[in-house]
Amino acid sequence: MAAGARVLKLGRRYKYLAAAALALLLLQGLVVWSFSGLDEDGEIETWANLTRDGDTGSVEGPHHTDHGFTRKCEVKGKDALSALARAPTQKCQQEIANLVCLHQQGRLMPKSLPRYCHTTGKLTSGLQWEENDIVAPVHKKPLRLVFMLVVHGRAVRQLKRLIKAIYHKDHFYYIHVDQRSNYLHNEMVQIAQQYTNIRVTPWRMITIWGGASLLTMYLRSMQDLLEMTDWPWDFFINLSAADYPTRTNQELVYFLSKYKDKNFLKSHGRDNARFIKKQGIDRLFHECDSHMWRLGEREIPEGIVVDGGSDWFVLTRPFVKYVIYTQDVLVSELRRFYKYTLLPAESFFHTVLENSQDCDTFVDNNLRVTNWNRKLGCRCQYKHIVDWCGCSPNDFKPPDISRLKQVSRPTFFARKFESSVNQEAMDILDAHVFGEPDPGTPNLKAYWENVYHYTEGQEGVTDVTP
Repeated sequence: MAAGARVLKLGRRYKYLAAAALALLLLQGLVVWSFSGLDEDGEIETWANLTRDGDTGSVEGPHHTDHGFTRKCEVKGKDALSALARAPTQKCQQEIANLVCLHQQGRLMPKSLPRYCHTTGKLTSGLQWEENDIVAPVHKKPLRLVFMLVVHGRAVRQLKRLIKAIYHKDHFYYIHVDQRSNYLHNEMVQIAQQYTNIRVTPWRMITIWGGASLLTMYLRSMQDLLEMTDWPWDFFINLSAADYPTRTNQELVYFLSKYKDKNFLKSHGRDNARFIKKQGIDRLFHECDSHMWRLGEREIPEGIVVDGGSDWFVLTRPFVKYVIYTQDVLVSELRRFYKYTLLPAESFFHTVLENSQDCDTFVDNNLRVTNWNRKLGCRCQYKHIVDWCGCSPNDFKPPDISRLKQVSRPTFFARKFESSVNQEAMDILDAHVFGEPDPGTPNLKAYWENVYHYTEGQEGVTDVTP
């Protein structure tokens, strides 16, 4: 009887556990369902899509204790209060509190800015071109390009493949490796020691998706490049390790030689009011503790046109020089405005150019194809580092390569490619651009990625290291 009673007791206990597990699965299903209806036509989806009645609300999360920061005013607003509660360090909490107080006093953001462009409204400059436009330039002096490579992670093999594909002795290559990617940084330093036209930034930053740190990194790199008197470059082109060329260097030089006074940036393609809302430009953000904290609403400065789209671009040296060295209040105040902006690199250069005297050099094309597939949905994959809902492009796979042939505008790069996901897509591009490889090439179809290097010591060992 005693044994039978124990069996019945165990049976009831397992029944309760099973019921709890079923309830948890149902809850997870509701969460997944709530995220499945996101808008498909924008790179950034508003938090309002995920909450009831269009209320953007405050990001929920574990609330940390007050670390003893000093309140210089009464902090108001649920976004700011939520950020203060969630920020893990006193330093970050103090920065947030100080910024919110300045903002509440109207001392943080510019109220209005001058516009030097003589064209009214939003610029929609494009190029009328044909394939035969890509011909050798008439003038003798060829253009020289600087490729700004912004990289992180451990995919050394893929990065080396990209450098090999875009390398030319007449061009320059400046590499910023995220401060957290020491192995990749050591590998790039070794490569740079072998070439006079490849350099690694002598400083490193931690850059996060959507963070103000990315724009800071670009501006600092641009200043470095302008001060390198032995690197006489004409165009600035930024790339990540997930980019790959779709044409040869020679074709790119021929094309840019014909439009050597143009700046190539991709605009969002929708009305500005909707873009500003979806991009969160009308919200105040601050980056600290490797997180972008949303702190509340703000007004767009009057007098200017705000634009944006992709943070991959091709810029002329004169425009880069203007951004870095000008004393114009337009640029200095926009640098301040975008310091507290989500995804600033996707809008800062667009907005500066389209409100400057050189606005007629704007071309609405960044010369690349991005593999967006909205039907796959967006799962807000960056919520752990940004108080917003954002997505990234899909990786190119062999069936997607046909998209490169369907583009009606001039393009020279595509993204994203991930060898760890599919390497065949890059093989197809290589064969198209550079010709079929020697079938006897060792490890032609192989791919491996380092997970640990002995130079990293015990700090490089984690619970996922084999």
